Amino acid sequence: MVKKANAGGFEEKLGKLEEIVGKLEDENTPIEESLSLFEEGVTISKELSVKLEEVKRKIEVLRKDAEGKLKLEAFDDEVSEK
Repeated sequence: MVKKANAGGFEEKLGKLEEIVGKLEDENTPIEESLSLFEEGVTISKELSVKLEEVKRKIEVLRKDAEGKLKLEAFDDEVSEK
């Protein structure tokens, strides 16, 4: 049975995902349990990815404009390319 991964904060879900990975790496885990754990892990991983994207959009960075003054802008993936 796949447990719901909707409850809990980011850190809690990340901890659960690490626990799942540990169980999947254990060669003594039965195949049926491994499949269930894998499905649960994929669900949690997707939820964490969505949350990271939400946070990423909220991040603001300080950049210098043409006159050298700092201004606050929304985070942009292209920042590192400039």
